[in-house]
Amino acid sequence: MDHAHAHDHAPKASGHFHGSKDADAAIALDNVTIAYQRHPAVHHLSGSFAKGSLTALVGPNGAGKSTLLKAIVGLLPLSGGHIDVPARGNLAFLPQVTDVDRSFPMSVREVVDLGHWRRIGAFGRLTPAMRASSSAALAQVGLAGFDARPIASLSVGQFQRVLFARLIAADAALILLDEPFNAVDQRTVADLMRLIEGWHGEGRTVVAALHDLDFVRAHFPHCLLLAREPIAWGETSAVLTPDHLASARIVADSWSQAADICAA
Repeated sequence: MDHAHAHDHAPKASGHFHGSKDADAAIALDNVTIAYQRHPAVHHLSGSFAKGSLTALVGPNGAGKSTLLKAIVGLLPLSGGHIDVPARGNLAFLPQVTDVDRSFPMSVREVVDLGHWRRIGAFGRLTPAMRASSSAALAQVGLAGFDARPIASLSVGQFQRVLFARLIAADAALILLDEPFNAVDQRTVADLMRLIEGWHGEGRTVVAALHDLDFVRAHFPHCLLLAREPIAWGETSAVLTPDHLASARIVADSWSQAADICAA
């Protein structure tokens, strides 16, 4: 990296990052840098998410949270470093609801059935067991009987429930969620959080980008605080300290759209 760090005066992050190399990691990150037009969005991130962990990904707006999730999924290329996801074939991703085109003419049931995609491929057929799984998933999110509704007719909260039903149908071991509670009502938040806690209880690995720090403190045992570069990573109570949050703000403020090009 050939740019000067304007934030060298910032409080330094905790030196122990969750994820020194771990053979049991669900996701291992080794010096990961992700850039848009060579300007860094995530900068030199190393660490790992343990199998079965429940981790919140937090940081200021523009901190690189969505970018990191998309890179883990494989939707964005890396500018440097390496991401190892042993169970990549057993991964499910929930994008931000604003990233999903709800004008596409699909029914609720068709969206949920997409959760079976990795098991049937592009031209396979749903089995009776898969169809039953989709019905059960809709019932689990409180949308039994919504099968034929066009997704364009749903409220934001209802559509987010549909996307969670798709995750249930996918039955993945690794689940990545990008701002899953944006613009949904509190009852929906509570219902969906119960699903997430259930997945954690079943030993699945869940990583969620979130912005409500009080909610994170209440529900997520582990946390990665990101401000394009890692600030702290570990137990939530040790990460979301006043010093770390102040450091994240200083680091985030020091980056700009005109940040130097990354040569790493």
